[in-house]
Amino acid sequence: MPRIDIRQRDGLARAGTAEVNGKRFPFPAIADMERLFPALAGLSSTNVPLAADAEFVASFHSPMGPPCVAIHPLACGHATHGDCVVVANWHTALPRPADFVRWLTAMKAVVPPDTLWYAPAAGLPSTAHLLAYAGFDLFDTVAVDLATARGLFCTPEGEVPDTGSGEEICGCRGCSTGDLQLHNRYALERELALVRHRLRAGQLRELVEARCRLHPVQVAILRLLDGEYLFMEPFTPVARSGPLLATTGEALRRPEVRRFEERVVERYLPPRTDVAVLLPCSAKKPYSASRSHQRFRAAIRDRAHELVVTSPLGLVPRDLERVYPAAHYDVPVTGYWDWEELAVISEIIARFLARHPYRRVLAHLDGGALEAARMAAEATGITLEVTASTPPASPDALRDLDAALEGEKAIRTDPVRGTLSWQFGVEVNTRGLQVRGRPPARRVVRGRVPLFSLDDGTGLLRPTFDGWDLIPQGYRVEIDDFLPRGDIMVPGVLEADPRIREGDDVLVMGPRAFATGRAAMGAEEMRRSARGIAVRVRRIMSRDGEPVGHTVHPPAE
Repeated sequence: MPRIDIRQRDGLARAGTAEVNGKRFPFPAIADMERLFPALAGLSSTNVPLAADAEFVASFHSPMGPPCVAIHPLACGHATHGDCVVVANWHTALPRPADFVRWLTAMKAVVPPDTLWYAPAAGLPSTAHLLAYAGFDLFDTVAVDLATARGLFCTPEGEVPDTGSGEEICGCRGCSTGDLQLHNRYALERELALVRHRLRAGQLRELVEARCRLHPVQVAILRLLDGEYLFMEPFTPVARSGPLLATTGEALRRPEVRRFEERVVERYLPPRTDVAVLLPCSAKKPYSASRSHQRFRAAIRDRAHELVVTSPLGLVPRDLERVYPAAHYDVPVTGYWDWEELAVISEIIARFLARHPYRRVLAHLDGGALEAARMAAEATGITLEVTASTPPASPDALRDLDAALEGEKAIRTDPVRGTLSWQFGVEVNTRGLQVRGRPPARRVVRGRVPLFSLDDGTGLLRPTFDGWDLIPQGYRVEIDDFLPRGDIMVPGVLEADPRIREGDDVLVMGPRAFATGRAAMGAEEMRRSARGIAVRVRRIMSRDGEPVGHTVHPPAE
């Protein structure tokens, strides 16, 4: 049975190593499937069309296996932990975006996460990125060899007739020797290496958005996958290691973007005030580091709740400006917002203002951001006070903003309360809490008791054991009766809060010990897997209050 070690996750995509019959190899990658899995040669009654009805599938489909188990959207309950699942005919799903997503979600919902996924004859340099994003791990050379037989030259942008000028385009050994098959195989191998690299860097999504532009059906698949938010979001980490590049319209519907928006509307608790001011975003992140926002803050002087209007995130409260992805996204700045952006952003603003009715809402905006605010005001029936008749950062506009807030009382900003509400969905009494230290060693204390440390990379708070006392429920992982000495492995997990996502801080609770750490996978994967690291532990404490130790982790490879 294959031994699977998943090291990086990015939505449905995974990167890691697999060991089969003593042979280790990375994935996603090309694999010699017949040598690794001789049982493939014995699979029969597996070539059932994906669109076949339930009666046909029940009559003719045979799963065979293990370790290779053939699955079908209507017959995928036979796969178990460590299997290599084979999805025959998946290349026929690529031209059918709606079916691709419907079939994929049906299978992923049933098949255990700790399995290898193989799509025979589907991998091309032009499809590998999307297949990996959809969770396929293993590929063969059948598709590129068929392209060779048809005289097609394979590139990541598509397959084109071979004109013998490949050396000008590629320069690989196959091109230099006129060997089309060697080039096509090399092109697929190189694309999968790029997929692994981008996956490790937390930027596979950016690669997929870039690659799919020349293939309308791939754009459709990506958009339809994003439309399955409730399915995709649990697999999406709370933060990535790389920047979020919002350079296409698809960025508006990315799972992590929608999650940020939903938490701002549904979880986030703003400061106690009845005056809000809507501000434009800035190219520099966090916003308060930009010159324009320093001028805004000098004019406002804490007399209103500051809310930044931006695409694709919608609305970023000042106290969440360091939380991923608010301090980690980049967009092309033109001042022009298309109608889709206006519709999405205005809806977010409207939902927030409806949930938190302010006595006054000032719009210190121009361009598309002002238009989105006006649309939201019209939808909610509020009166919008526009304070920027000239560019918002100009001296005249700043004087108008200052004058508009004349007589308003200063409010007490509380970034700890705001961040904890967004992060854990709880209201925490932060009276007496202080933020001390300088980056990267800032912490939240009450007196001399440390409660939270601040992760400067993500803007999130990491509770100590005393800090968890302020969070009475949620984000708990229950373990069996053992004393942890390091990371928590999946077999030791009994239950996990369904809200846990990869990267979330969690409290581990067992009959013999507590531990604090960071989830290495989401709750759904903890429940449905048989192996792997569930929680990377920072501190362990026995039930009698004695510290057991802590684990220091090297940077991810």
